[in-house]
Amino acid sequence: MLGYLVRLLPFWIREPLLILVGTVFGVRILYMALVDGEGWVPAVIGAVFLLGAALRVRVVVRALRARRRPAPSAGDAGDADEAGVAKAAKAAKDAKDAKDAKGAEAAAPAAPRPAAPVVRRPAEKEPNAWGQAALAVGLCAVIGAAFWFQDRLPGSGDDTASRAATCRHDEDEKLPSAYRSTPEAVTGEDLCRALNLPGLPDLLGTPTETATYASGTDNTAPLTDRKVAQPEARVEFDTYTVELSATYNKLTVDQYRDLTAYGDEMYVKELTVLGRPALFTSDHMMKIQIDLGSGGGSGGPVEQGPLARTLTVAFDAKDRGGSYDFTVWSESGALPDDNALLGIAEAVLPRITQGARDRG
Repeated sequence: MLGYLVRLLPFWIREPLLILVGTVFGVRILYMALVDGEGWVPAVIGAVFLLGAALRVRVVVRALRARRRPAPSAGDAGDADEAGVAKAAKAAKDAKDAKDAKGAEAAAPAAPRPAAPVVRRPAEKEPNAWGQAALAVGLCAVIGAAFWFQDRLPGSGDDTASRAATCRHDEDEKLPSAYRSTPEAVTGEDLCRALNLPGLPDLLGTPTETATYASGTDNTAPLTDRKVAQPEARVEFDTYTVELSATYNKLTVDQYRDLTAYGDEMYVKELTVLGRPALFTSDHMMKIQIDLGSGGGSGGPVEQGPLARTLTVAFDAKDRGGSYDFTVWSESGALPDDNALLGIAEAVLPRITQGARDRG
């Protein structure tokens, strides 16, 4: 259908349009193949587009030559006929004069009638084929340079495509009553904005990655009858997933350290973060499989997931209860160095305090 509509266009609109489209697509696909390393198939496709554009240029050049070539005019043909008639009349007159040479004195020959000057138009110069080819090559070079500079300017397509995910939050969702009874509590959106900072990939040791998912939720702590606020935030990358939660209970970091002696937590390490008591612990995530097919909604058993590393930091230096938990894990089970999690906490904690102050 599109090809039929294109054929309906006039020649001098259709051909330049096809040349422009073929050149743009050809240069762009060749750029993707040669610079972005897309493979040889796009390179062949781009070359085909450019070849088609070159053939169209040749067709237009031939049409211009045919249009500008001067055709013989009716005036020129009339002038030639008139010259032939005059020549024949002159020959007849010369023969008559030779025959009547003796009596030429009696009759004087009539003066020939002057012929009108012939006005000829100068021939128009034909278009130069090499000039047309150079123009087509120059057009391709200009369009290719435009694409090349566009991809390298700030805010261009590549930067937009690689932009980190923004925090997702349901604005219509009402806060649970636990947040209203705890005025100092931050929300999941506050935690997500603090955690999803631009330098987070550098702190994780993966500077070339960008966040693929970011969200914040206003949860409550389990087994508390929804009376303890526990907002959470998550930022996902290709390699690691980072989670941040805040629990507004009376449990201190010192008490939690004592509980680790009776639990299954591994690799416990005490430290101080920004003057606050902190604790490193490790534990396995839970892996739950849910069957949403025709199996009646039943899922598999709860399994042990990958190992996660958590840094728990008290709300204040006096450790009066409540804490932030920074957790990092990956599907492969690999973990970054503890210094990476420590750097994340030191960068994010001041942002949480400022965010809560701004919201209040």
